[in-house]
Formats: sequence, structure tokens, C-alpha cells
Amino acid sequence: MRIAVFSTKSYDQEYFEKYNKEYNYSFSYYETALNPDTAKLSTDCDVVCVFVNDIVDENTIKILSKNGIKLIALRCAGYNNVDLDAAAKENIKVVRVPAYSPEAVAEHALALILTLNRKTHKAYNRVREGNFSLKNLIGFNLSNKTIGVIGTGKIGETFCKILNGFGCKIIAYDIAENENVTALGVEYMSLEKVFEQADVLSLHCPLNKHTKHLVNKASIETMKDGVMIINTSRGALIKTEDAIEGLKNKKIGYLGIDVYEQEENLFFEDLSEIIIEDDMILRLLSFPNVLITSHQAYFTKEAMDQITITTLENITAFDQNKALKNEVKQ
Repeated sequence: MRIAVFSTKSYDQEYFEKYNKEYNYSFSYYETALNPDTAKLSTDCDVVCVFVNDIVDENTIKILSKNGIKLIALRCAGYNNVDLDAAAKENIKVVRVPAYSPEAVAEHALALILTLNRKTHKAYNRVREGNFSLKNLIGFNLSNKTIGVIGTGKIGETFCKILNGFGCKIIAYDIAENENVTALGVEYMSLEKVFEQADVLSLHCPLNKHTKHLVNKASIETMKDGVMIINTSRGALIKTEDAIEGLKNKKIGYLGIDVYEQEENLFFEDLSEIIIEDDMILRLLSFPNVLITSHQAYFTKEAMDQITITTLENITAFDQNKALKNEVKQ
């Protein structure tokens, strides 16, 4: 099997080479993202392996089909960047990594909460400069605060378990209740009530037509004054311009995001020596109560192991004409 890996970073290649000894596949690694202009690089390959910001739209898929691609292997859980209808029309299968390390993402969400709240990033910089003042570093106890969790799949469930240990009151919304979450004492409510009651709101749901811009002007207005919003799921769950307005009028007291609506033009790259032209990310960075990380919530050794192994197993199942347990269908 010949596999074209797009959006490749050094660590991606390192892990594929580490585990490929058992599979002996032929990999072609490309730093560039997959899109209609770069799809030609898949010529003479059987599989393309893609990540969160690759553009796998109808135009891209048609080119992949002409090149003989029969499988799109996502090395991530989300698949909102893939046109599943177009893939089905071209008889191209799509597989993903539905679960790798829910602990990695859930723990990062907690890190964003604690860092924003206790301002440890600011304290670190101050002390390095010899400033030992506590002025403006005051935070709040998480104990007894109401944490609203949107999405209680594996990551949301793990997040609830962690926050339970802090003595928080946890409320949740999902289209289907998770009995493991209910067993923790978490109370399911309507989405509207979660928005209204949460001191901290953490998003752990997929991006689709129902969840896009879930956090918007209207929903922000129903939230508590000074609410903390955390997003480690998909950037477009939050309408960025409305979040900026919420920060300006102090309705949003804290914003921690590991994902961003327009991240495909920014994240995973070193842009320190160029002028960033994205006005919204620059505006977000100007707020002292905003913390942004660059889609690193998943990035642990354990997660990389599981992502790589599951991706290779998905490809092997396809190669051997076995049932694709991680296939994505429309």
C-alpha cells in the first residue's frame, strides 16, 4: 500500500516510522495541506492520510478519485472537513480515529481553566522579571462552582470525572445521555439551562450543522455575567466575532480556546517572523483574559501512539478487505 500523508510534521513521521515496521507500508510525507491544488501529489498512491485542517471537499475528492485513491484515512476524530457525499459518489471509503486519548483533551481543558483562573502564565512571566506582586492575579475557587459540559462522549465524560474531584456541581447537555456521566451525579439539562447556570462552560461536542456557532450573540446573552468559556473541540462551535463582542462588554469573563474558526491559516506553523493578517485572532490576543493554545490538546505521547496505531489498523483492514469498524458514513 502506498500512502500519501498530508499536513505532516516531524512528529507525525516519527510515529508512523516507529510503528510501520510491523506493517511495511510505503509512505510519502508532505508538509503541505491537502486541497484541490495539492491533491495531485497523491498520484500513484492508494490512500491519503489527512488531519484536521486538510480540505477534503468535492473538488479535492474528484482529483483523488482520478488518481486512484480508494481510502481517506483521517488521523483524528473529527471529520467535518470531509465531504462524505462526494466521497461516497466516488466510491472512496473514509475512516477515522474515533477515540485515542480522551484524557489528553480533557486534561488540557482543565489546564486552560486553571491557567485562566489563577493566571499562572502571567505570574510566571512576572517572577522571571523580578516582579513578585500579586496585584491583579486573584482567582476563584473551582470548588462548588457550576460547570456546564456540552457533549458527554468519551472526552466529555473524562472531563466530568476530573472536575468531580474538584467538588464542582456539574451540569450537562447532549442529544443522548451517557449513563456513566449520570452515575457521577451529573445532571442533564436543556442546552438553554446549561447556558444560563454555568460559571464555566466547556465544549466537547463535534462540529456539524446543528452545533456550528453554538456559542453566539444570542446564547452568550443568556449566560452568567463573567462566564468562562473553554473550547477544546472545534473552532466553529464559537462565532468568533460574537465572542469578541462578549469580551468587550464583559459578559464573557474568560475565554480559553485550543481551536479557532480560521485556524487552518495559522495553527501548526511558526508565524513569529511574519505579519499575521487575521484581524480576529489579533483582537483575541489583545485581551488579557483570553488564553489561546494551538490545537495541542490531543498532543501527548499516549495519544500519538494510539492515533498512529489506529490509523495503521484502519488502513490494514481496508487493504485486507475486512470490515471497517471506524468507517465514517453520511
